[in-house]
Amino acid sequence: MNSALSPPCAIRAFSVAIREEEVERRGMAGGRTLSSSPSDLLHRIKSFVQSLVDDLGNDRPPSVALDRYRNYCSDLSGRCTCSYDLPNGKEIISIEKESHTYRLDVLLTVLLIIQQLLQENKHGSKRDIYYMHPGVFLDQAAVDQAINDICILLKCSRHHLNVVPVGKGLVMGWLRFSEAGRKVCCINNPNTAYSIPVSLEEVEDIASVSRYILVVEKESVFQRLANDKFCEKNQCIIITGRGYPDVSTRRFGSMQMAYDANMLRVPTVRWLGVFHSDLDKYHFPDRCLLKMTSHDKERAKAMLLRCYLSKEAPQWRKELEVMLQKGMKFEIEALSSNSLSFLSEYIPEKIHEGSYI
Repeated sequence: MNSALSPPCAIRAFSVAIREEEVERRGMAGGRTLSSSPSDLLHRIKSFVQSLVDDLGNDRPPSVALDRYRNYCSDLSGRCTCSYDLPNGKEIISIEKESHTYRLDVLLTVLLIIQQLLQENKHGSKRDIYYMHPGVFLDQAAVDQAINDICILLKCSRHHLNVVPVGKGLVMGWLRFSEAGRKVCCINNPNTAYSIPVSLEEVEDIASVSRYILVVEKESVFQRLANDKFCEKNQCIIITGRGYPDVSTRRFGSMQMAYDANMLRVPTVRWLGVFHSDLDKYHFPDRCLLKMTSHDKERAKAMLLRCYLSKEAPQWRKELEVMLQKGMKFEIEALSSNSLSFLSEYIPEKIHEGSYI
């Protein structure tokens, strides 16, 4: 899928996490403002551990109360009032429940590692944390869940914990920035790919004269546009997560990190397509279509139950309904079957057609 951002919000989306002096740090519970400095996080960790010790000292089974965040809700009545960035009740992790014992053990082990990272001002990836205690952690997913739980518990973002992603995102175009004192000037070579920095907190002096940012899912599409010198011709920035994006690239948004929505969401992002409604208009050949699998259909039906589609994105809902009705989906790389430069012609037309810029 491709999407585009208008310049003001697009640059803000890329730099929101690295300009904290200009962005109000908000806790994820009721909008309370909480500091996420290492000293304050260490204090909150100490208070949390002390509460568990007090429980043990008073013969109470230790438990942890976590705010729950709803990725989405289903309400087909049209009266959707759910908010994915506000808590939706509590989840209690208690040692009294056998199924919770392992989860609490992992949470405390990961919390100890994070405390050490903060105290020593060091950074580590989720994979690094897993390999510190592979005998305790049954799999990577357990560590990932613990980190999310800790973010909710301490009311902070993952990067505040000094947990960094393994970067794989790419960017090219009319952009210049500095990373840890190193100047990166994509503008000099707007069709050359640069890695998106792993630690966005070390990025500063961002400057851009781009007209918009284009976000593409697949690296193959990214490379196709690079070959066509798309950024140079259209004065834009292109970003790709190379399939499933890492966290640095995903600072544009993530439903799985709903608790951190204030730092992630980009309200002005627009879906460019490819739409089923484009099929006849652009005369796509049949080879651009693939039959939907049963899994595809199940996922599409589940998405249609999300009430925000009717409230905030009726066009998305309409496209899903048409896709299900026809039982076909697009293979975006196949759009170049008639012409290798087709995407470079299609995308600007779709942008101007939607008046995105």
